[in-house]
Amino acid sequence: MGLVDEIVPEPPGGAHADHQAAAALLAPVLQRCLAEAAKLPVNDLLERRYQKFRQMAQFFQGE
Repeated sequence: MGLVDEIVPEPPGGAHADHQAAAALLAPVLQRCLAEAAKLPVNDLLERRYQKFRQMAQFFQGE
């Protein structure tokens, strides 16, 4: 459905049990995503976000 961009694994026991390990797993993902976003014009970023949230509000009936 396009709601999730990426799944970042948690450390054993969960992020709540080891904040530092969770941050270590999250940091490179955030750095990569921010670097990719920084390459795009602001208008493109805004349009992508607008379209993503518009699609989240759509509901489809099963057949």
